[in-house]
Amino acid sequence: MAMSQRSVFKQAVLTKPLVRGGHLPMWVPLILGTLTAVGPVSTDIYLPALPEMERQLGSAAGTGSLTMAAWVAGLAIGQILVGPITDRFGRRRPLLVGTLFYAIAAAGCALATSMPMLCFFRAFAALMGAASLVVPNACVRDLTIGDATAKLMSRLILIQGVVPILAPALGGFALQFISWRDIFWATSLYGVVGLVIVFLFLPETLAGEDRHPIRLWPVIVRYGQTLQDRNYRFNALIWMIQGFVIFTYLTAAPFLFESVYAFTPFQYGMLFGVMALCMIASSQINAWLLNYYHSRTLLKAGLTISMIGSVILLAIAVWSAIDVDAAGHLKHLYLWPLFGAMVCALGSGGCIGPNAMAGALLTQGRNAGVATALAGTGQYLFGIAASVMVSWLPVGTAIPMGIMLFVAYIFMLLSARFAP
Repeated sequence: MAMSQRSVFKQAVLTKPLVRGGHLPMWVPLILGTLTAVGPVSTDIYLPALPEMERQLGSAAGTGSLTMAAWVAGLAIGQILVGPITDRFGRRRPLLVGTLFYAIAAAGCALATSMPMLCFFRAFAALMGAASLVVPNACVRDLTIGDATAKLMSRLILIQGVVPILAPALGGFALQFISWRDIFWATSLYGVVGLVIVFLFLPETLAGEDRHPIRLWPVIVRYGQTLQDRNYRFNALIWMIQGFVIFTYLTAAPFLFESVYAFTPFQYGMLFGVMALCMIASSQINAWLLNYYHSRTLLKAGLTISMIGSVILLAIAVWSAIDVDAAGHLKHLYLWPLFGAMVCALGSGGCIGPNAMAGALLTQGRNAGVATALAGTGQYLFGIAASVMVSWLPVGTAIPMGIMLFVAYIFMLLSARFAP
């Protein structure tokens, strides 16, 4: 059974059926989505265990957040490095090596005896796990082009989107029965499962004539050529700025809802799940609409809806802030209108991301690995910038989040306007 499925996939790769209007097997997005979920699993599932980790490792309170910084930095650097590697050696071998060492590094996290040791293995796991973020997107471009790329990426988001919803809740539930070390053993096992899947079912998707040498100067030149492509530059910028949007929400929303609106962690988790479900739903609606509309049209429509939502969100936040009583206390918090505006502003993310990335990769068939790595790294760098900005801005209202989303969508709409 496994060999027959693999032969079917090989035939699909050779004929590139989506390029000419055919259809890839439905299990292709399942395989690629399972691989790209390595990042969200490793990011979120251990977060409920941070206080216990600090206590057991004899580290000061708050130092557990350094493990997240190590992970994000490793992913940003790893994607830049792995992009040229996949364009030289193909998609399959770098993914096999990266997934293998990711599993080993995750086991190192489980065996860590100090916080610096844990941070080291987290950074190493991110460097190796970056292959699972770059390679599936590059495979999508190898197999498809244009609207077909956007449709397949929309299906990947369905799989990727489930993981961030389940991971923190699953980690919190698991901690009632197992230790935080067992959680890292589980992520190591996840890496092993991914390794087996790649070995058995994922053949090479990059043709030999499309490969490039991996000498330093030619790699730098290829990165420069990629950035000189106006189509790539403007579409990839939209995808990168979406990282700014997502991290703005992830950083600002917990304090807003738990401190200002007095949500419990469970209630906020439910809210987080609803927002993620909206993004997943928009990605699947986008996949269906691609049967009738061009991806560029849907990209502009998604950005327009998000811009309207950010304007409404900012207006509600400002009105809530100035609607105070004689003692200076807020009279009305407008929770549900505010949340509705957030759904409007953020829910279209499942439409924006796939269409922007499809547009960016449209002219990068021979540089898909480099192009994907560059955009992925940029998205994380924009995300880090958003997190830092949120920490600098005043808290207590939704105004900072509203302003940041509004400005981000202005730049995204301008990029869509000037993209060829």
